[in-house]
Amino acid sequence: MAQLEDALRIRHFRRLPSSEEFSAEIEPSNVPAVFYGAIKGWEAISKWNPSKGGLDYLQERAGSAVVEAMLSKSAPVFYGDLRSHERVPVPFSTFITSCKSYQKEASTSNKKDMDMELAYSKEEQTSLLDIPDFIYLAQVPILSAKIEETCPLEILRGDLEMPNFLGNNTIESINLWMNRASSRSSTHYDPHHNLLCIVAGCKRVVLWAPSSSPLLYPMPVYGEASNHSAVDLVNPDFSVHGRALTSKEYSQEIVLHYGDALFIPEGWFHQVDSHDLTVAVNFWWKSCTISNMVEHMDAYYLRRILSRLVDKEMNDMLRSLEGCSKGGNHAPKTDVLKGDSYFESNDPITHAEQSILASDPLEPHELNVLYQIVSLVHENLSPSSHGEASGFTPKVSGINVDGDQKSNAAMYSSIVLNNPVASILWAVDPLALQKVILSMVNRFPRTLEALIIHMLSPTAAEVLTRKFDEMDKETTKEQQSEFYQQFYSVFDDQYAAMDSILHGKEFFSFQAFCNVLDKYLGVSVDENRTYHQKAQLRSDRSGS
Repeated sequence: MAQLEDALRIRHFRRLPSSEEFSAEIEPSNVPAVFYGAIKGWEAISKWNPSKGGLDYLQERAGSAVVEAMLSKSAPVFYGDLRSHERVPVPFSTFITSCKSYQKEASTSNKKDMDMELAYSKEEQTSLLDIPDFIYLAQVPILSAKIEETCPLEILRGDLEMPNFLGNNTIESINLWMNRASSRSSTHYDPHHNLLCIVAGCKRVVLWAPSSSPLLYPMPVYGEASNHSAVDLVNPDFSVHGRALTSKEYSQEIVLHYGDALFIPEGWFHQVDSHDLTVAVNFWWKSCTISNMVEHMDAYYLRRILSRLVDKEMNDMLRSLEGCSKGGNHAPKTDVLKGDSYFESNDPITHAEQSILASDPLEPHELNVLYQIVSLVHENLSPSSHGEASGFTPKVSGINVDGDQKSNAAMYSSIVLNNPVASILWAVDPLALQKVILSMVNRFPRTLEALIIHMLSPTAAEVLTRKFDEMDKETTKEQQSEFYQQFYSVFDDQYAAMDSILHGKEFFSFQAFCNVLDKYLGVSVDENRTYHQKAQLRSDRSGS
């Protein structure tokens, strides 16, 4: 993943944009933006301010309401997973009373004495469960577009104003967020655009672009907390969440004070720290993208998005080969051209083959690639007898000669990356590789056959087909036809060769698909078992 792009950096506005500017430039960019002093004209700014009697006002205005509060033993950290908290009904007046208590405690710096002075009613003690610091008012509705949802704090709506730059956007909901003591919310994203407005206090917001999702280990897509990160905020376990080690490099941080507003686009992960007695209001509305998604296209959207992520993952997987090549385009040792003096006596290449290699009319770097490939095949596959005419049997366990798909799946899984064949192919120029392959067709046909049928890992199969595509772009149709005719002529069963390449390429793509499910959807797949089941199904359908 590249470093944070400039286009993804938070935008800062000291003046308020017009609704046209917001709808045409800011919102479509899907990048966060902070608007300083955006809501300083709200009545709530003066009326709700805890340091200016705001708690008395809130208690008098909405004290009779019963609100849902988050109760968590992990406080002051509040995780979105339902297993980590519960929602409990709390009289709003009770919560405000606890805030007043905390305000007094802060002013006297003597928490124990103030706890004894405060007299809760029996009802209030029961509602707060005697642990007010474990309570957080999160997402309490002030307004909701859902008919079935009640808005216990709707009476406070008159103290707020719809920011003018939101224009004609249809607001889904307006919510209150209020904490008595300092608190931290877990890393998550929202399925709507969000405008977070600070009425009192201060919040520190850390943001990650949706593309950073793999670093944050989203919860499984089928779970109730699928929009939350699985990484622990207090004691992250990097042995489990290794990618999270670099997450800070791709994060951005903004500190919001009263009067400020932050646009958090849909899909952006954010983690929020709130100071003592912080009051905020947020607006949620659907983005144009979501609003314009028609239901009968959902399956198509899903396939297109998954396909793009799989293509990106495949490219990322192949980048691991960079720098791993043992030769490729690098110049070979001059001894390659001196005949059998370069080869040691215990080298698995025969004396005749050494002479052929030394006399091959390839360029030095091409000859080096040829030597690497031939040596690699011979080191891993033992000829049953000397000479190219004989068949090969496996020397390395895990390479299955008879093509049994059960064993191949396990073999592919174990060598899917950092495969030496793939590294060699990755580093060589496509036209140089074409010359090397044609040389093998003429001089080492059985070695080429063994390479393709028995040693082509999924990664190598993917690289080889990409090299073939690059060759095709640089040659004519006639040249392409002649090359592939010669290439497949060395195989006793041309379909077996093609199947080996396509089978490996398909497994590489399947591995990338599994990685995408893990990184972006939080879904782990047993690749070997699943791929074997797919292979068996194909076998059953073909009647073999």
